[in-house]
Amino acid sequence: MKKVMLKTTLSLAVTMASTQIFAAGFAINEHSISGMGTGYAGRSSSADDASTVYGNPAGMSRITREQVTGGVAFLDAKTDISDASSSPNGGSNKGDMVPFTSVPMGFYVKPIDDHWAFGLGVYVPFGLITDYENGFAGRYFGSKSEVQVITFQPTVSYKFNDVVSIGFGPTINRIDGTLESNLSITQAAPDGKVKIKGDDTALGYNIGVLVQATDTTRLGLTYHSKVDYKLEGNTKVNYGALAAVGLGSSQKYDASLKITTPESLDFSVTQAINDQWNVYAGSTFTRWSQLKKITVENSGVQPLLAGQFGEITEDQNWHDSWAYAVGTSYQLNKEWVLRTGLTFDQSPTNNVDRSPRIPTGDRTIFSIGAGWSPTEDLTIDVAYSYLKEESVKIHNENDRGQTYDAKYENSANGFGVGATYRF
Repeated sequence: MKKVMLKTTLSLAVTMASTQIFAAGFAINEHSISGMGTGYAGRSSSADDASTVYGNPAGMSRITREQVTGGVAFLDAKTDISDASSSPNGGSNKGDMVPFTSVPMGFYVKPIDDHWAFGLGVYVPFGLITDYENGFAGRYFGSKSEVQVITFQPTVSYKFNDVVSIGFGPTINRIDGTLESNLSITQAAPDGKVKIKGDDTALGYNIGVLVQATDTTRLGLTYHSKVDYKLEGNTKVNYGALAAVGLGSSQKYDASLKITTPESLDFSVTQAINDQWNVYAGSTFTRWSQLKKITVENSGVQPLLAGQFGEITEDQNWHDSWAYAVGTSYQLNKEWVLRTGLTFDQSPTNNVDRSPRIPTGDRTIFSIGAGWSPTEDLTIDVAYSYLKEESVKIHNENDRGQTYDAKYENSANGFGVGATYRF
């Protein structure tokens, strides 16, 4: 039973990896619709609108008018599962575990004087919704996950001169999660259910530097800090077979889990070719290697089950990852700007520890977008991205003889719409 629970009660945070987000691991890229159009190639250097609060807080120094930027990205994901086998035999492998979902964002920037600017941001840096069908063949290793981190970021920037500016913003981060899996000790008894819920609020920070190296070249560097969480919640076990050992079929334990979302470093260049063309290039390093293992501690466990449910640890052994992007924009006329970008994003997972909750591999993302400014006060942005992942294999087993092997191939279509209004 320990292995069963180990695979089911694991981490609310590790399960944040899924095909419905356009960044590797369990990070979310969707914080700017204008940036989405260029594949986020110029995220730290473009500073096109108030979403620079996240992309690079130093970029607020380039905002000359008070403005608000808001938007939402939608994702339609598809997973093909093939070569699947499981023990006990039977179960479905439909691969439609990611529902149509949305990622909202909102930012505000107000210039104070020639040097100072103030901004606010609300966005989702990490998140997941996966929900496998009833009777999924890999249900003992993950059936449903719903996790979200919402961040509020007040920010200031200071412009030293026409060349260098800096920005800083503390982040207030709220994480909430629910995780479910099936549980079976013996094939003679119907499946039970394991459900974990937890939440926490923790602090972090973002800091950035923006350098106008020449009249046509701008460099940006942004650091997003790690955030340490201690999720507090409960683990519920509903399983009739527990009555066989003199316990009630419904058990509830206090649960806690320490998890750290990783720090990242983003560098990008914006190069103006002429009055119409801009090109962008960027790379992002994320220190996933600190995610070596996950430990869930359950308290209030009966002595008979303490060895099974008291403390549960699973190795993850994630590795650091890099993402690379190139993009361009073309100012068609006063009202319209067209964008496109290409992104390559490494997955931090490995072939040994990958599970149905983390069925992701390296991904390639193609993006296009446009901005329409019917007036000097309003810009409406739209974007589309297509994501294709390399196929990956999953091999899970536990000491109850339950196994799940499959090949996953993921793809997704992303759509974004947003607006910026200048006061």
